[in-house]
Amino acid sequence: MGFWIFCLAMNLLIPVIMLAFGWLFQKKPPRRINGVYGYRTVRSMKNEETWLFAHKICGRLWFRLGVILLPVSACAMLPVMGQSVDTVGIWCCVVAAVQLAVLVGSIFPVEQALKRTFDDFGRKR
Repeated sequence: MGFWIFCLAMNLLIPVIMLAFGWLFQKKPPRRINGVYGYRTVRSMKNEETWLFAHKICGRLWFRLGVILLPVSACAMLPVMGQSVDTVGIWCCVVAAVQLAVLVGSIFPVEQALKRTFDDFGRKR
């Protein structure tokens, strides 16, 4: 049971981080374009306007996805409660892989929004 609780806590980290950074990126995006912290893609780092726009869109998306993933991830762990350590560990990895796919997949709608709003040089359309 202890390992199940540990896996549950670990599986809730990604949604909680998405919630926290989603809120942060919407309310207080990184002030300057940098290569260390923030939503960093070639298109988002073109200029200050694209940088702030990308963080607004990404923040909203991550917050919404975090709200959805948090209870879904908790419920996804319920079927393996009381199972063997191997079963819990494998299921924990599956849940984490789905969460990571959602996190990485969130890049596509943000990039699409950037592409619709700005040209290749970062000028607003």
